[in-house]
Amino acid sequence: MTEVNLDAYCARIGYHGPRTPTLETLRALHELHPDAIVFEAIDVLVNRGIDLTPAAVDAKLVAGGRGGYCYEHNTLFKRVLTALGFEVEGLVGRVRWMDPPEAPPRPRTHMALRLTIAGEPWLADVGFGGAVLAAPLRFDSTAPQTTRHETYRLTPLGDGQLLEAKLGEAWAPVYELSREAQHDVDYELPNWFTSTHPSSHFRHNLMVARTTPEARYTLSDNRLTVRTPAGGMERDTLSAAKLEHVLAETFGLPVEPDWRPVIERAVAAGTSSRTRVVR
Repeated sequence: MTEVNLDAYCARIGYHGPRTPTLETLRALHELHPDAIVFEAIDVLVNRGIDLTPAAVDAKLVAGGRGGYCYEHNTLFKRVLTALGFEVEGLVGRVRWMDPPEAPPRPRTHMALRLTIAGEPWLADVGFGGAVLAAPLRFDSTAPQTTRHETYRLTPLGDGQLLEAKLGEAWAPVYELSREAQHDVDYELPNWFTSTHPSSHFRHNLMVARTTPEARYTLSDNRLTVRTPAGGMERDTLSAAKLEHVLAETFGLPVEPDWRPVIERAVAAGTSSRTRVVR
């Protein structure tokens, strides 16, 4: 595993605390990361592909001011935590977020992390978009666990575990996790599938997310949704000019000229979707 520049990473997320492998350190990093480094897969939409080599991830997410999707976020976070002295393993998951009960299973294309701290297992995940964990969770507990945003629980499911989020009074599945630790090379194939296969939603939709202690900001094509921990929600439909502004100002992304076709397609897709709903 290639080491990461801890000084550069800590500056990127605004962390100034101790660099010791404790639960307090993990919680602090876990909260700051998805606030400073947003979830996005714009490189997929402009046909650049996703390079998971440490040098490429660091150049993009740390030095370049960009975001990424789960493999980029969690491979970076894994290297950071390892460099700090944590015991970390990569896991693979099957996304079930917003799927109806009768939906066929999706392939296992999500990455999460399992840490062992003082003999206790913890789940960490800084790369799940608008529903990213707001804090690490005890991996060996089935009790509800409260975070700044949603309440979560982990329950046994076959040879793995199911992560659920409480939305209102109901529990909604987030993803299934295998308990088997993964090697870094195990993410190459699902990363290739997720970034290139025609059935991947990352190939068709603009999705950007940022989670702060105060709110979750989620962009789906040209619809911006802001949710607060108290249950408040605001939605705004954006023009191309406003969408570009939101990418830069709300999400802090260095908007590039070749993103313009992606922005225009997102506006057209959002308009088409609303038209179908109205009809």
